[in-house]
Amino acid sequence: MQHTTLKHKLSFFLHTNFVVGKDTGVGAATYFYDHLNLLDFYAFGNLKTLAKKITLDNGMLDYLDNTQNNKNNPNENYAREYLELFTILKGEQIGPGNYTNYTEVDIQQAAKVFSGFKKRPERSDIDPDTNIPMGYVNVNQHDSKDKTFSKAFGNRTIEGKNTETEIFEELDAFVEMIFAQEETAKAYCRKLYRYFVKSDWNNEVETDIITTLAQILINNNYEILPVVTILLSSEHFYDADDSDATDNIIGSIIKSPLQLLSEICTMFMVKYPNPTTDALLYYRNFFLNFIHNRYFPAAGMEFFNPDEVAGYPAYYQTPGYDRNWFSSNTIIGRYKLIESLIEGKNTISGGNIYAQLDTVTFVKNNIPNASDPNLLVTEIANLLYPETIDTDRTDYFKRFLVDEGFPDYYWSGVWSRYINDGDATTVRVRLNALIIAMVNAAEFQLM
Repeated sequence: MQHTTLKHKLSFFLHTNFVVGKDTGVGAATYFYDHLNLLDFYAFGNLKTLAKKITLDNGMLDYLDNTQNNKNNPNENYAREYLELFTILKGEQIGPGNYTNYTEVDIQQAAKVFSGFKKRPERSDIDPDTNIPMGYVNVNQHDSKDKTFSKAFGNRTIEGKNTETEIFEELDAFVEMIFAQEETAKAYCRKLYRYFVKSDWNNEVETDIITTLAQILINNNYEILPVVTILLSSEHFYDADDSDATDNIIGSIIKSPLQLLSEICTMFMVKYPNPTTDALLYYRNFFLNFIHNRYFPAAGMEFFNPDEVAGYPAYYQTPGYDRNWFSSNTIIGRYKLIESLIEGKNTISGGNIYAQLDTVTFVKNNIPNASDPNLLVTEIANLLYPETIDTDRTDYFKRFLVDEGFPDYYWSGVWSRYINDGDATTVRVRLNALIIAMVNAAEFQLM
């Protein structure tokens, strides 16, 4: 995986964890722009540091109402989600208000730590570490009393502060306390495993993989890149650490609508407007009108705007997880994407999408043995699929090039005539059908 590609994937991973909806509140567009820059800044960085910075993020302050959290009128929304969703996560409920990893008392105390942090609509407070506009602390609205946490955190008391510098030290002490718990490291590693590898796993994986990665994360002071690098380069990631056919790793995750779109556009070199020279066509016509307003909703993904603060169901909702991407409501949206890109128009609602996948040009420029239907199918399959397809599957796809009962040299002749006289009419029909079938096949829908 290329360096830039991995960074984009980790940025989106952070979005699935530190969820902020893009359409929330006054100033949402600028807040969300800064929020995305913050996630991107820490995509190869430190999870613990991000967990501190996110508290001052204008988008987060607005989204979870912490900007309304004052010492005399506490708001526990952010504190609750910080523990339940963003960091240590809930464990088994072992008593009223006791979730093993933390308690309701800890939520109340955390809300006091977070009191007084306010959004800055004019974006005039610039964080010196990231150069990104952030919120600020209103000292007079911060609860300066000591905060004592439950047995889950060793009954730790964090001393209350009453100056700006000291309040930030108080925040640091709280975050350090959360990240000193092994369960916090395990929570992040489980999320990373579910994001990159598989949505469910057995006790052996929990012990040998998750726990090991969590210790690596702790040893690296919550730097994310060392853990991800080890995971993605492991034999386990490539399903080479055992011969058990019942626990396949490769092809075990249904791709998100974003992953699907990204891979199609990248692999097939889809032509779309240049965002620098044709900004209006790219941002309004292609991205906003087609991708954002048509494709993503049809495929079941409100892009950067999940319905719940928990994020997209594919990343948290048991037992379905990634299977939530695929349903009777979303299958048409997923399958129509490749058709729309090939035809250059929205095949569901109509209208020019200002993008085009030219199957003929793609094959001509990238498949050296395109006149051989078997090699053509094999080469495209090798490009698209995580595993080699068998002869039966090759024969199935070949039928889109050569009708059943016809010899293979039928396609060879069709391709040769195109090369010689430039008439792509017949090869385009055949290749369009082939690419649609191969993209919509289970082998490509999975990763």
